[in-house]
Amino acid sequence: MIATFGTVGLFVIVFAESGLLVGFFLPGDSLLFTAGVLASQGNLNLPIVLAGCFVAAVVGDQVGYAFGSRIGPALFQRPDSRFFHRDHLHRAEAFFARHGGRAVVLARFMPIVRTFTPVLAGVSSMPYGTFVRYNVVGGFAWSVGVTTAGFVLGEAVPGVDRYLLPIIAVIVLVSVLPGAYELLRHRRGGVNMPGPNSVSAQASLDSLRDQVPEVGVDLTEDSN
Repeated sequence: MIATFGTVGLFVIVFAESGLLVGFFLPGDSLLFTAGVLASQGNLNLPIVLAGCFVAAVVGDQVGYAFGSRIGPALFQRPDSRFFHRDHLHRAEAFFARHGGRAVVLARFMPIVRTFTPVLAGVSSMPYGTFVRYNVVGGFAWSVGVTTAGFVLGEAVPGVDRYLLPIIAVIVLVSVLPGAYELLRHRRGGVNMPGPNSVSAQASLDSLRDQVPEVGVDLTEDSN
């Protein structure tokens, strides 16, 4: 995919997966790792890739937060479509309710969940300044960390490109496991996910707001 769309295409994909609801299916982790491997072989410029992916990840989350702030609880009433499924939203909601503000950082390493978490941060009215801090930390850890891991492995293992597909398969598996665990845990626990009506949507929103202060986020904090 990187060979087809180039460095700019990589930035666009990282941006879309970070904050656009339609980007939840994009392979961010594997692309970042592959970009690092290609950079170790001289096919990509590492500083440009690191800087561009970091900016794209942070800006993408900011867009997701702005969208969530604007649409609010109405997001829970949105019908399923080809690119949007409420099940994905509820997975991110359960993760966000459990981890509070830290979810903005942790979700970076979980496909699908990372796309919806910044939106839910906006829906739950997390103070803007607080979200920015979590966003920058998470965006840096994910974009720079995963890309650098690929670069280091490419430098350390000669001919690593021959093993790239199995490595990517392992990355995808590892990144999917936490989300699958969260989903199974909530299903086994009999947690009722909110339905599309406005009452359950508001209840879900109130639940998220109740969870945020647990990690030191003050909802009365001046967002400026």
